[in-house]
Amino acid sequence: MPAHTALIAAWARSAVAPHGGAFRTLQPHEIAAPVLRALLQRAGVGPQAVDAVVLGNALGAGGNPARMVALAAGLPDRCAALSVDTQCCAGLDAVAMAVGLLASGQARVVIAGGVEAWSRAPIRQTRPLHVGAPAVPYERPAFAPDPARDPDLLESAAAYARQHGFTRVQQDAYAVHSHQRALHHQASMAAEIVPVLGLDHDAYVRAITPERAARMPLAIKGDVPDDWAMSTLAVSAKADGAALVLLATEDACQELSITPQAAWLASAFVGGDPATPLLAAQAATEIAMQRAGVQAASALRVVELHDAFAVQGLRFCQGLGLDPQLINRRGGGMARGHPIGASGAIALVRLLADLQQDEAAGALGLAAVAGAGGIGAATVVQWL
Repeated sequence: MPAHTALIAAWARSAVAPHGGAFRTLQPHEIAAPVLRALLQRAGVGPQAVDAVVLGNALGAGGNPARMVALAAGLPDRCAALSVDTQCCAGLDAVAMAVGLLASGQARVVIAGGVEAWSRAPIRQTRPLHVGAPAVPYERPAFAPDPARDPDLLESAAAYARQHGFTRVQQDAYAVHSHQRALHHQASMAAEIVPVLGLDHDAYVRAITPERAARMPLAIKGDVPDDWAMSTLAVSAKADGAALVLLATEDACQELSITPQAAWLASAFVGGDPATPLLAAQAATEIAMQRAGVQAASALRVVELHDAFAVQGLRFCQGLGLDPQLINRRGGGMARGHPIGASGAIALVRLLADLQQDEAAGALGLAAVAGAGGIGAATVVQWL
């Protein structure tokens, strides 16, 4: 086996539940702790072996969700914990940071991924400037200091679709296909899902025909011709969920009798134009492929993109020369929903599960995601 910075021993995720759904009463650690405990069992690793937990979380509004998860799952008090907030990219960025801990010698076994409890996200308010003035509520923070470069993400995606010729019919067809795949493969995804509150499947997935898609309401109301409108079907829904992987050094695998399943090859975390964040996943993918020595996207056996918008998935495939049929084999974010800080990690878990089903030694896979503010993340792994 060639030397690797990090080996992946196991992976697991919760189901993804729509905002206000099955996980509506749960805090992040209550979703992720059962997943972490199951992950240890799958890897055959005891809690005492874990040196650190690195978790992405976007809506927790401070604190250290990773520490809460580590303690709730029964890891030892000495276990370090780091929370990452790069919004949609946080779940994948957490894995890259975990690899850094292994490579620098600060840890030998790390659990990394992401968790989001959007249903329990704190209500946000800006503190008033003057005594007696009311606090000002807000839905999201700024992602760029210049308001002209910080559009609403939905409006940015819809504008990009119109400007670059992605019609409503194309976007809806992409989303319908995602739901159809997720429904068809629901049973085959059961092995990767750890039931939480009894939920053992992605709950948002629906049976949607093209005819029903044409009747879906618009995501943005305005004076836009029907052909160029964006429907709610073409937008990944708010959701709750968690996903984790266990990474270890080669020495730790040998000493602890851990059987590695895949190897981390490369990651990329990049910035782009904050006005069009959907493009950043492609930019990160190209750099990650270059670092991993992958000459063309066609060399990747499995590609998982968290597609927050249908137009994002269409543009990603167009830019990389991929057939949209070749990504997100069992449905993507269109069908699951978008638990922000966990979405990138869920894509990685899906990727690893598909590589395992293929059982093709040496096969390469990629997980990618774009985030608010024009940032992107991608990770390349190899099945062993």
